[in-house]
Amino acid sequence: MIYLIVAIVALTVTLVAVARRYLHLRRAARSLHQALRLKQPLLPKKLPGALNAEWEELRRETNELIAESARLETQRSGQLAQLEATLGSLREAVLIVDSTNHVLLANRALSKIFPRAANILHQRLERVLHSVEFLAYVEAVRKNDAEPQHEMEFTEGDRTLWVEVTGTTIPPPTGEGGPWALFVLHDITKLKRLEVVRKEFVANVSHELRTPLSVIKGYVETLVDDHESMPLADRDRFLRTIQRHTERLNSLLEDLLTLSRLESINPGLRREPTSFAQLIASVVEDYRARADAAEHSLHVEVDERIGDVSVDARRLTQVFENLIQNALKYTPKGSRIDVTARLDDTQIEVCVHDNGPGIPAEDLPHIFERFYRVEKGRAREKGGTGLGLSIVKHIVLLHGGRVWAESRAGEGTAFFFRLPVRPAN
Repeated sequence: MIYLIVAIVALTVTLVAVARRYLHLRRAARSLHQALRLKQPLLPKKLPGALNAEWEELRRETNELIAESARLETQRSGQLAQLEATLGSLREAVLIVDSTNHVLLANRALSKIFPRAANILHQRLERVLHSVEFLAYVEAVRKNDAEPQHEMEFTEGDRTLWVEVTGTTIPPPTGEGGPWALFVLHDITKLKRLEVVRKEFVANVSHELRTPLSVIKGYVETLVDDHESMPLADRDRFLRTIQRHTERLNSLLEDLLTLSRLESINPGLRREPTSFAQLIASVVEDYRARADAAEHSLHVEVDERIGDVSVDARRLTQVFENLIQNALKYTPKGSRIDVTARLDDTQIEVCVHDNGPGIPAEDLPHIFERFYRVEKGRAREKGGTGLGLSIVKHIVLLHGGRVWAESRAGEGTAFFFRLPVRPAN
């Protein structure tokens, strides 16, 4: 019986010792795991009751691993910081993602293209740029199967952006894990819009030239084939039609050349001391006979405080001529046209107002665009090129001013432009 009790006591002591050892080992393993997770050195006191030669060697190797990991992380962060410092000032947007598509670097230019991409570091690319086409390009880059340059369209809210993307893979600084992917994004939205404008311009010019050329060609062919038998009255009518369409072609070409010069890098604006009141008076006087012939009343009122100003008189004369011509051309017989100029602080505000049929609200935002006509058929009958108001806009802008129109259908139209006062020296 005594031997049994002694055996039980010995077994109990052994079990308690084993249990304590197990607990110490479990606590040591937990401390080891926590040290690796937090990347903090493992101290001896974190391994109570578990210290022996093997555990001490494990602790030392763990601390070396943590130190090496910290060094590599610092190195990686330093390299990314250097990359960001180098690429941050570039005008092109730069994006670097790791093998799992987490954003490692995004310079300031990227947030200018995509405003919502201001704070995207360490986020997944799929959550930042919602573009199936771009994500497909990312995968193609990883497989070395992508085009050197690829144009793609992005939709940002109510905006449509066009971006030219170039991508390549780069090895990670640590040499571990899959390759990173670097992308350079160039915003080509303006170029795309200009391309659309260019195509529309070419199409419009072709259309505007085709009509008078077709008429001239048809009448000339008729004259050539039937000039011997054609009655004199018909011949005279044909020649006058050819002359009228030739003049229209000449006007169109002159306006195109004027517009081209105004849009060039050096438009050749020549400012000279000019009496503003005298400039308006001379233009109005040139159109007085035409206004009287159509029974229009033409009135001028210029603020006496406006003296000599520094402007390009020739260009500004074109502005007044185009606006007065429009008023005379598109108002019914017996209309009233007012040309007024007043001084408003440091600006001159000019208004050419008529009491004609007015411009529909849906057309008003577009009237300064090239070749835009409110009534296309009627405008062509009256010989308009569709470039007059576009020329007006460019000249006013070159003078540092702005131009706009106000109108209501059936209540007339008022064209305004403002010019900053530049006193003549």
